[in-house]
Amino acid sequence: MSGTGEPAIVLDRLSRWFGGVVAVSDVTLEVGAGVTALLGPNGAGKTTLLRTIAGLIAPSEGTARVFGETVRGNQAIYRRIGYMPEHESVYDFLTGRQFVELCARLQQVDDPHAAVGRAIATVDLIAAQDRSMAGYSRGMRQRMRLAATLVHDPPLLLLDEPLSGTDPVQRLHLRDVIRRLAAEGRTVLVSSHILEEVEELAGSIHLMVSGKLAASGEPRAIRQQLNDRPFVVRIDASSPRTLAAGMVELDAIESIEIDSEGRLRVRSRNVTQLQRALPVVAQRLGVRLLRVEPLDDSLESVFEYLAQG
Repeated sequence: MSGTGEPAIVLDRLSRWFGGVVAVSDVTLEVGAGVTALLGPNGAGKTTLLRTIAGLIAPSEGTARVFGETVRGNQAIYRRIGYMPEHESVYDFLTGRQFVELCARLQQVDDPHAAVGRAIATVDLIAAQDRSMAGYSRGMRQRMRLAATLVHDPPLLLLDEPLSGTDPVQRLHLRDVIRRLAAEGRTVLVSSHILEEVEELAGSIHLMVSGKLAASGEPRAIRQQLNDRPFVVRIDASSPRTLAAGMVELDAIESIEIDSEGRLRVRSRNVTQLQRALPVVAQRLGVRLLRVEPLDDSLESVFEYLAQG
């Protein structure tokens, strides 16, 4: 929708810190039309990066440009961005339509009535628009919040964890809506801490770990980077020796140790295979899995954590 073919978002060595805490460190990337995902665990810096792109906070170093212009304090660019924060920001006493109308007025939309109708139709909530949002399910609230985010028809959408807390049916519905919005030529940047969510949604993924950009590429390429590197995971189980004996023949396992507290330390080079095989082996042996967690901050262990979502 920018009409230039240039990337909508260009970040150049962007950093943002709060006091002595570095939230985003030296991030350089470009984001063009379609759906792009920011992936990473909580605390990775995704929200800070989105807020900086939206112009809500200023970079401590580096630059953030949207449609070729600096964002911070640029009212014209603000009106071309739709930002949906992670945490719910709705008034339960309003109906869905009233909530979207409020956002249309704040955006000074020329024809609020028509714009609100189009936005609510886009998220397929016409039938529920006159109901109080207090009675909406989590998925319905997310969809109506999305309607409010796009009521002024922005070419850039920044969606922070839009699928969080939704059930499988609502998640599929939201994915379809987001894909349709991107198909219209918009740039949609979505954050998530769950790898499987963005694999099926985004054409490209930028992985953030500890405020830094750790990897970028298509979902399959990101998966491959994961599988090519070793990681260590700790497993608490009702019968660790029985589980270790059953896992030792798995191709995904490089080594298994039992520590002094009776917990397994497993080294593997294939996160996906281990994730799928572990519950199958435990069930077959009648062993109860009590806890599974990575033991380091490597890219691979982060992905193991993400995959559990």
